[in-house]
Amino acid sequence: MEVKIGVQHAPREIVLESGQSAEEVESAVSEALSGKSQLLSLTDEKGRKVLVPADRLAYVELGEPTARKVGFGPL
Repeated sequence: MEVKIGVQHAPREIVLESGQSAEEVESAVSEALSGKSQLLSLTDEKGRKVLVPADRLAYVELGEPTARKVGFGPL
């Protein structure tokens, strides 16, 4: 699933492909915004962690699962 995170005072948004479900991402965002945790922690499909301070979150956009990309490159 594609997740876009807007960060205050940053010119670009963070875009990642997450293997987590929409419910898991939504609960992580809710915990960060409610003050239960100070960081929003998400893991992308390659196993990398993305940490964003909860007080700097501008928005989080959850997208559809991405389809296979078309183009030249390894399969």
